[in-house]
Parts: sequence; C-alpha cells; structure tokens
Amino acid sequence: MNKVFDSDRWIEIWATITRNKTRSLLTCFGVFWGILMLVILLGSGTGLKNSIFKNVDGFATNSLFFVSDRTSESYHGFNKGRYWEMRNRDVETILRDVKGIDALSPILWGSRGDKNIVYGQVSGTYNVKGVYPAYFRIERQELHFGRLLNDIDLQERRKVCLIGSRICEELFKSEDPCGKYVRVNGLYYQVVGVVKQIASGVNIGGRAEASVFLPFSTMQQTLNQGDILHFLCVSAVQGHPIQQMIDDISGVLKRQNEISPDDPQAVNVINLAAQFGMFENLFAGVDILVWLVGLGTLLAGIIGISNIMMVTVKERTREIGVRRAIGAKPWNIISQIMSESLILTALAGLLGLSAGVLLLDLADKFLSAQPPGDGIAMLHPGVNIATAVAATAVLLVCGLFAGLIPAWRAMQIKAIDAIRDE
Repeated sequence: MNKVFDSDRWIEIWATITRNKTRSLLTCFGVFWGILMLVILLGSGTGLKNSIFKNVDGFATNSLFFVSDRTSESYHGFNKGRYWEMRNRDVETILRDVKGIDALSPILWGSRGDKNIVYGQVSGTYNVKGVYPAYFRIERQELHFGRLLNDIDLQERRKVCLIGSRICEELFKSEDPCGKYVRVNGLYYQVVGVVKQIASGVNIGGRAEASVFLPFSTMQQTLNQGDILHFLCVSAVQGHPIQQMIDDISGVLKRQNEISPDDPQAVNVINLAAQFGMFENLFAGVDILVWLVGLGTLLAGIIGISNIMMVTVKERTREIGVRRAIGAKPWNIISQIMSESLILTALAGLLGLSAGVLLLDLADKFLSAQPPGDGIAMLHPGVNIATAVAATAVLLVCGLFAGLIPAWRAMQIKAIDAIRDE
C-alpha cells in the first residue's frame, strides 16, 4: 500500500522536482515573491499603526469633552445668543443619572500670566488646571515623584499641587520637590508629586510636563468665581454606546440650564471616541487592501505552479499510463501530483515568509536606533503569530489547489493512449 509518509514516495517526488532545477526555481520564485510582499505589506501596516497609536497610548480613547457656548435659540424667556456656564450641580446630576461613565472630571483653567509659577528665586510661565482625581484615568500620567491628587485633597480643599516634569527640571533641577512649596498665581501650594504625560500626541489644554494640577475644589475657591467650571471630561466604560452618552449628558446640561432641547450650538461636544474609531476603521481597511494585493500577487505565483505541473503531467504521460496499466489507483496518481505541487508551494512560501520576517526585524532594529522625530514613522513593524499562521494556512491551501487541475488532467489519461504516446 502507498502510505502518506512512505520515504520512497517522497524521494521520488523530490527527484521529479529537481529533474529540471531552473524551471522549478523560476516557478517557485512567483510564490516566494507573493508571500514576501504580503508579509512586508502587513508588517509595514502594523508599524504605521503602532506609530500612530503610540501617540495616544495612555489617553482614554473612549472619551468625550463638553464645552458651553452661546445659545442659538430663545427658550423660556431667555434671548437667543445667551452665554451660559456649566456648574457643580450639572456634574452631580450627570454622575447620578447618566449610565456608563467610567471617569468624569470638570476642569478649571487658571491664569497663565508671565512667570506665574515661582519657587524661591526661580520662576516660569506654565499652565494651571483644577481637576478631579478621576482626571488621571482619562489622561494617564507617568509618576516621577510622590503621588497623584486624591479624593481627600478634593474634599478638604487642600492647598496641594502636582507639577509637570519640565517644571521640576527647571525650578528644582530635577530633584524631588515633594513637601516643598511653590507659588501658583500668587498663592502657595505644597508639591505632592511630579508627573509626565504618557500620550505624546494628544493632551487637554497643554502638555502635563508644563502644567500645575490643583484639586478642583481648591482652585474653584481661590478663583472666587462661584461654582462654575470651564470644561467637562468624560470617559465611557468599554462597550457603552458613545452617542447615547452624548445625548444623555447634553440633555442634562440643557435641562438644568434652561436651554432648548433642539439647540445645536449651546453644548459643544468633542468626540475623541469617534475619531479613534475612524482610525481603527482606516487601518482595518488598509489590512483588507494589503491582503487583497498580497493574495493577488500570491495567486499569480500559484497559477505559475499550476501551469508548470500541467507541463510536468504532459511530460510524464507515458509514466502515468504505465502506472495506470499495472493497477495504480486513482488516489495514487492524484496524491502524487498534488504532493509535488504542495512541496513546491510550501518551500517557496516558507522561504518568502522567513525572508519577510527577517527584513521586518532588520527594519525594526534600524528604526529603533534612530533618534525620535516629529514625523510619522513606522514603529516595531512586524507580523504576529496569528498573521503568520493565517499566511501559512493560505499558502498550503493554495498549494493543494495548484495541483488540483493538473491531477485531474492526469486522471483523464487513458493507459493505452499513454503507452502509445511518443
């Protein structure tokens, strides 16, 4: 019986393939090139995606931001064009009534006057923000010294602050400033921590490295502007409908501030979740395009193998006829042809896959050695295990199909006609 792992059979297949080395090499090159291009294109797409999304790493991608604006419709006796402010009661109602909130923080912007932050004889001009502790779940920070602001700071209106790493470097020469006091817009606050923003490409009202963070309640009291807030940040729990949250929060703000429910202008919403969703869809489309182009190139190589197997079957007509005459079963002939096709495809494809992975690894090492720049560059181009497995599976299936038509052609050969063939 002819077994699948019969060594004589595989030796025969190898001898058949190597009988015409030049033809076999040229045929395999098409498959090699197709799988190489597929791997390089997929790896390059991954590198570009990594580069773009590194800029937002650490930032809540399912976040929303609300800002008040002038009304565009008159309502309940108020004229069109009225300017209004969000207030503490709005935050309390939103936290109580709106479902799906993961983190919420109002923001107050402090004065950015000349040399508004002072330590001893050193001063500088920096951003000042009043926030809730939950703010640091929306715009995550890398903690260099001390701690973040907490709920007790907020409840007790403590005069404490976080400073950015650049401020620490310029005012404290990068030494631990925790426990020391800085003057922020004329008032003294004790430094409890030093932070640096993780996300490099997005921020809220200025880079954290050049910002001072105060407890929201403390800053609201020192500004002496009542209970108003300037900005509202919200992040949703994973899977919660973003548009539903926008409608619910906008509804609360309009209802509590005597604004028409149909006013399209009074509440401005910045929907980062939608923008990040567009990026995800864009790269999903790029991946589909890459697979189509790569598979098209691979298909050209597979057709080449199928053609060469047809030629091989034609050259071996007499041999096949003799086998049929002495009792070879149809499966013996079919499996012989398809095995030859599979080996050609697998060898060429695995070499292309290996070469592609090697080139991507070399590109990754080269790019990692370059100094960081402002332009968009690839970051860690490569293919993951799932992609490599998928490419290998596609390759093997294509190899089997490449031998299918030649194998069918071999089965059409009649023994008596084959023996007479010259």
